[in-house]
Amino acid sequence: MPGYWQLLALVAPVFILFVLGALLRRSCRLTDESESAMLRMYVNFFYPALILKSVLGNAALRDPANLLWPPVTGFVTIVLGFAVGYFVGRVLGLHVGSGLRTFAFAVGIYNYGFIPIPLMESLYGRGPLGVLLVQNMGADVAVWSVGLLVLTGMSGREGWYRMVNAPICTLVIAVIMNLSGLELPSVVMRVIDMVGGCAIPFGLLLCGVTLDTYMDQPWQLFDIATTPVACLVRLAALPLAFLALAKFAPVSLELKRVLVVQAAMPSGMMPLVLARHYGGRPLIAAQIIVGTTLLGIVVIPWWLSWGMAWVGS
Repeated sequence: MPGYWQLLALVAPVFILFVLGALLRRSCRLTDESESAMLRMYVNFFYPALILKSVLGNAALRDPANLLWPPVTGFVTIVLGFAVGYFVGRVLGLHVGSGLRTFAFAVGIYNYGFIPIPLMESLYGRGPLGVLLVQNMGADVAVWSVGLLVLTGMSGREGWYRMVNAPICTLVIAVIMNLSGLELPSVVMRVIDMVGGCAIPFGLLLCGVTLDTYMDQPWQLFDIATTPVACLVRLAALPLAFLALAKFAPVSLELKRVLVVQAAMPSGMMPLVLARHYGGRPLIAAQIIVGTTLLGIVVIPWWLSWGMAWVGS
């Protein structure tokens, strides 16, 4: 089982790419329009290729349990985060109109893509990585339904159409092909492997590009109340719930491994983008994301080490 320093060595390149993304925005003078174009490239091109690369020919995803329970756990863990975040935000003194909705939204969404994907592949290989991508489908459903209700108060029905997107459609097609045993020509698979291999570094660079928007005034990224409390919720309380689910739920070993990795994750990047788009409080989202991500450099390897030992994964 990898030790703390070995796990830290696996985590470090992820955060180095964040920094490189921020430097890239400045050195290449990238604009908000450039950032939007990069996001569209990632969502519609690189990420679908990664899905095809990870799902096609994946024996673990021929087990019905690995197609049912991962989306369920993805949905449940996100909604649990919203509920805990909303309760803690009220205790913190926030209310609707002063950042309560954004606090709950940002604390509730863990980084279920950019950071765990390279970690899963490094730690466990291709099989559990495919299960992670299937779990992400349930997480997406939670974000675009319950999440929009939490963030804006509007009906989650307004977000359902956004789930008909390239990654979800690609995942459904890839799962069907994998179950049926259909194979793509070897030349096509080589291209998919090459493009899919670019998805993770490109996505991590994109995270740095997005966060650099707030780096001109870095002091505003720390709030004496919001940041520490968000770190306690996201990186102390919720990981215990995730690991308890991994330990005691009657799920496959692959899903247990996914839950162990997800337990250690900081807040995801999506709340920042959606808070800006839907009239939330982007600065609160940025404070939570930056705070939990920076602390995550230290605690992610610890949670992974402890979680793998306790769960037995």
